[in-house]
Amino acid sequence: MKSVVLYFKGAVHELKNVTWPTQKQAIRLSIITIGFVLGGALLFGVLDGFLNTFIFTLVSDKSL
Repeated sequence: MKSVVLYFKGAVHELKNVTWPTQKQAIRLSIITIGFVLGGALLFGVLDGFLNTFIFTLVSDKSL
């Protein structure tokens, strides 16, 4: 039990040493992160659509 208490005391001590970003930095970095996530989702969505069409074209029966 003593080791658990020491762990949390150490964690609190380390959190006091963290240099936290300013509100302006946090907002800017959040916007950049959201932009990358949306861009990646769009890229993978378009790629999935093209590959879906390509695979469907390959396996579809054209003799009918």
